[in-house]
Amino acid sequence: MSTPQSAIRPDSQSRVADAVRRAQDYLLSQQNLDGYWWAELEANVTLTAEYVMLHRILIAADPRNRFSNGKDRESQIKQMARYLLRQQRSSGGWELFYGDGGEISTTIEAYFALKLAGHREDEPPMRQARQFILERGGLTKARVFTKLHLALFGAYPWKGIPTLPPWFMFLPKWFPLNIYTMASWARSSTVPLLVVIDKRPVYDLGIRADELFAGGNTDTGLKNNDGTMTGAFFLAADRMLKRFDRFGLVPFRQQGIEAAERWVIERQDTPGDWAGIVPAMLNSILMFHALGYSAKHPYIKRGLDALDRFCIEEGTIEGSELPQYLRLQPCISPTWDTALGLTALLDSSVSPTDARIKAAGDWLLTQQIFRYGDWAVFNRKGKPAGWAFEFYNDYYPDVDDTAAVIMSLLAMKLDDDDYKLEACRAATDWVMTMQCKAGGWAAFDVDNTQDLWNQMPYGDLKAMIDPPTADLTGRVLELLGHWQRLGEKHYTDHQVKRAIDFLLSLQESDGSWWGRWGVNYIYGTYLALVGLRSIAPFADFDMECDQVKQAAAWLRSVQNSDGGWGETCASYKDPNLRGRGPSTPSQTAWALIGLMAAGDHDTDNVKMGIEYLLNKQNADGSWPEAEFTGTGFPGHFYINYHQYRNQFPLTALGRYLEDSRCFQPGIPA
Repeated sequence: MSTPQSAIRPDSQSRVADAVRRAQDYLLSQQNLDGYWWAELEANVTLTAEYVMLHRILIAADPRNRFSNGKDRESQIKQMARYLLRQQRSSGGWELFYGDGGEISTTIEAYFALKLAGHREDEPPMRQARQFILERGGLTKARVFTKLHLALFGAYPWKGIPTLPPWFMFLPKWFPLNIYTMASWARSSTVPLLVVIDKRPVYDLGIRADELFAGGNTDTGLKNNDGTMTGAFFLAADRMLKRFDRFGLVPFRQQGIEAAERWVIERQDTPGDWAGIVPAMLNSILMFHALGYSAKHPYIKRGLDALDRFCIEEGTIEGSELPQYLRLQPCISPTWDTALGLTALLDSSVSPTDARIKAAGDWLLTQQIFRYGDWAVFNRKGKPAGWAFEFYNDYYPDVDDTAAVIMSLLAMKLDDDDYKLEACRAATDWVMTMQCKAGGWAAFDVDNTQDLWNQMPYGDLKAMIDPPTADLTGRVLELLGHWQRLGEKHYTDHQVKRAIDFLLSLQESDGSWWGRWGVNYIYGTYLALVGLRSIAPFADFDMECDQVKQAAAWLRSVQNSDGGWGETCASYKDPNLRGRGPSTPSQTAWALIGLMAAGDHDTDNVKMGIEYLLNKQNADGSWPEAEFTGTGFPGHFYINYHQYRNQFPLTALGRYLEDSRCFQPGIPA
């Protein structure tokens, strides 16, 4: 596209400096007294709906309903129901991501949770939701996990749920479909479900969902939605396993159940979390309940306490101290928020000696993990020293968080702090052992690329594996460049060459890169360019090459007329929408950081992007952003990181000011 037609103010330098100061003040005002940042992770309503379902199951087992943490669970159900009703859209549905108008599985779960909360089918919101569901094909069109949660109440037949026999626990590590060839998030959520699916419990509360079957279609059999030979094979295998089960021919059933139970017990962190994510926590509690554990058993109680820590209460009911609304976050992100917040402040020239900066760095060091986790099953060389996303998640540190933390600590100029330097060195050594055969990096595991999982009926979200990606590889290359500028080399030339070759092999024909963990091509492209810029001086890579020029040209081509950048989550399902969507502060910042990494410092495109950020900044120094720009599962689960809107614009403005000093005559560096 041509340069956006909007005036570029001549006083932009002073305005940028003022915006930076206000953004710094705002970000620092959000810092916890212990030094960390922790903002909300907003997602769709399904996990809150599933928490209502879990409450109903446990209350049926303990009608006094105070089975954890002194909470009145019946009141919590009402609070969550009010939240669900507030989130319903005019279409009658509930959204997968902001602005999509509604999605069928999300809507089915919200509708059923409201029924469990006591709402009648004839209430207007319920009628609207039911019409929305039926117009999109009804209950048979829902995802597997939605059907599974309804099966727990007898509202969907267990025969329509894919079979996962407990003997999966015993499949050897060399077998393509053993539990460790699943992605960490799939593994931690699936192992407890091996027990639940085998037990097929039905908690009959007299609530059904027959009205959600469209046109009398009650065909609940599994389908080969991909139409592939592999999909047909897995369907035939599922039918065979179900037939064997009817005749009691399930080998090692009890041993498999006991193995899954031990596995889940071993991986419960001390405060009660499992893998730091709500699906693993919900499913583990369901497993224990299906096995006959009391709702007050420590495994369940600690798990519920952990889930309650993930909840956000809002408002107060008049005449009561109870909150009006309650919602459940999918995860929490203190390590990630702190690393990015620290980076934004240091990139915008806050002094590394500032006490608040030091407090953030010191807190990050307390979170470093020195125990072996699941990653060590296929990585026999690495020694534990990474970081996880959450407060508690010792079994699952990840490359993205670890690299971001190391870079934020290195930016503090640690010349006189031997301990922090050694901690960063140890963590970098771990990251380098996580390089995959293809040359890139994934999030949690090495060479987790067995796509057969995604072709099973159970894997209908297509999110069962954790392959290396462009965004993670760009992040690690950026990290290695940071070390080089400090005079340390933590890689072999062959490792970096493989990483660069891998990154370039993923570039799209238009110059962009797909983004796994952020929406979407803008995110992937920015991180690829930043990584290449960081390592280029030390890897004989020419930043004037055609690949870099093409990537920068693509970013310029998708700039919006208001000067910003935006991309809809729908681009994961329709690549024609790549780089297209309403402008957002976080995505605008990514594009600006990417363009500056590619060599655009004083172009009209960059200036217009800066103007967009300046014009959108709130008076208190923050930025507004309702859109979901974080990715959980491409195509199926998205996140609004409430700190992205403030961290990334500050980083972009800070780097722009630094570049301006370097490239504009008369401005001292």
